[in-house]
Amino acid sequence: MTMTAGPGPVDAKAPRADATPFASSPRRSPPPPSGDALIARLRRALSVPAEPSSDFDPNPGFLPPDGSLRRAAVLAAFHEDDGRLYLTTRAATMRHHPGQIALPGGKVDPSDRDEEAAALREAREEIALDPGQVEVIGALPAHRTVTHFCITPIVAVIRGPFTPVAEPGEVAEVFSLPFSHIADPANYRLEGRIWRDTWRAYRVAPFGPYYLWGATARILLGLAERLSR
Repeated sequence: MTMTAGPGPVDAKAPRADATPFASSPRRSPPPPSGDALIARLRRALSVPAEPSSDFDPNPGFLPPDGSLRRAAVLAAFHEDDGRLYLTTRAATMRHHPGQIALPGGKVDPSDRDEEAAALREAREEIALDPGQVEVIGALPAHRTVTHFCITPIVAVIRGPFTPVAEPGEVAEVFSLPFSHIADPANYRLEGRIWRDTWRAYRVAPFGPYYLWGATARILLGLAERLSR
């Protein structure tokens, strides 16, 4: 099960995927971290204290729904070669949030040992990532969604060659975004729309044709803020 890149608005179509990307900075970007340097940078970032996040953070006065939260996990897997991050586009046939961008992940099953196990299992099912070539670095604070999920983001590094294979029932595309885009807090901005007669704000971080938004963007912004300290 791919965790949706929204919310944003629940069960609403994602904004246009051809949104204008952020302009390139005139300054020369440093080379992306790789190998042990990438792992060290991610570990330093995860050592920075941070609070849990929520879809409700940018919407003062919008109260979280009552009821228990369902446990879920996603995998933010960066490749050791250049720090590129793998994401998915949900299949158009999916009942909820078709065509949205997401990190591999889903609900924690009873058979899963914990959230880390769930994230690794889902990544194997969705993009054919062998858990044996994944080095888990740690976890980000949980993120609460308007769809009653409590998502634990697991941060990891992929070791060795990896050719993703999309699971056709859930995933339309597997792609990667550069570390420089994911790791820069300046690339994340607030946008909004009317949902259920109320103005709702959410994070976006578009890159070329890929419109990264909602819960996925908010989760990655939390990591970017810690990487920048």
